[in-house]
Amino acid sequence: MKDDSKRLWLSLDQKIDQKEQALGRYTAQAYYDDPASLAFITSRYKFCAKMLEGAESVIEVGCGDGFGSALIAQRINRVICTDINEDLLENNRVRMAQFENIEYLYHDFREAPFAESVSGAYLVDVLEHIFGQEEHAFIENICKSLDINGVCLIGTPNKTADQYASPLSREGHVNLKSHEDLDRIGSEFFHNHFIFGMNDEVVHTGYPAMAHFLWLLGVGPRN
Repeated sequence: MKDDSKRLWLSLDQKIDQKEQALGRYTAQAYYDDPASLAFITSRYKFCAKMLEGAESVIEVGCGDGFGSALIAQRINRVICTDINEDLLENNRVRMAQFENIEYLYHDFREAPFAESVSGAYLVDVLEHIFGQEEHAFIENICKSLDINGVCLIGTPNKTADQYASPLSREGHVNLKSHEDLDRIGSEFFHNHFIFGMNDEVVHTGYPAMAHFLWLLGVGPRN
């Protein structure tokens, strides 16, 4: 039979299941306003997934509409996604129900540690929304939720990039951090810590002031 690329592709097409996945409210808004930003967001969660790979259980602090949780769940046995927006969490439970190793639970880390210890925690675009006077208790309670060798990833916009932020972002960014700020947090709360920069999808160790996004990787909480 003569080779026919159309016939080949259509035969492969029939082997792909018909599945649909609705986007959450925050992610859908980003898709309409700035679709390229989804590439950056996905890369941030991919970085977390690679750093935490092999952990038995991890907590996401401030999961929002749960967009990134599927990336983490691909590499982690149990993902506990927490937030302070119960309506959003309930929507996540329904919309993301097919991901059986993800839980969506209400928890406010400003008030208390999580009820059980886990081997990892991560927060992506959260710390900048926590007022300065709430910060110490917030981070301390996250650390108290980790086991003795626990790993914590904190990703946040760089203070030096604030001039490029949108008006809506600036309204919510009440606690922006610089490289030096994250270094101080790392020294205070962890036995070992490492700081990375990120521009678009690329994680790097370049000049920190030119990074749009910063990562603090803390290992071994000082509880």
